[in-house]
Amino acid sequence: MADNSEKIRLELNDILEYQANRPPYLMMDCAEEVIPGKSAKGYKNLTATEWFFSCHFPGDPNMPGMMQIEALVQMSALAIVTLPGNKGRICYLFSANKLLFKRKVLPGDRLYMETEIISFKRGIIRAKGVGTVNGELTCQAEYGLVVPEIIEEFRIKR
Repeated sequence: MADNSEKIRLELNDILEYQANRPPYLMMDCAEEVIPGKSAKGYKNLTATEWFFSCHFPGDPNMPGMMQIEALVQMSALAIVTLPGNKGRICYLFSANKLLFKRKVLPGDRLYMETEIISFKRGIIRAKGVGTVNGELTCQAEYGLVVPEIIEEFRIKR
């Protein structure tokens, strides 16, 4: 198991071991650097065959903004599910703030994501992330995640 200071790299098959999203909804191909409990960095290669390009928008295919945020959220979740005892646990998004979209993400682009865990306490996570393509800002956000299994451990038993 990884400890909090160990940097790990997760290829696609490794990512699938740790978290529950599956293609076509999986929004990452590689996590180049995960520091459990602290941060995760990686990318998604966008091919012309991505399911959302055909409907968003015909004649002007681009990755929906909320899918970009979902990609950041999924990357952040890797920093939590790589902590001992959290493998396979689900992280749900419950809030998103300070959303900013600066550039379209197009077929053929590599969306690079850098995420950071601001706090993680009793199953509640505060995180932030930035997405770039070729070093150019595409999106950024701050968001809240929750791990229901952990919250349940702290529920008062009657």
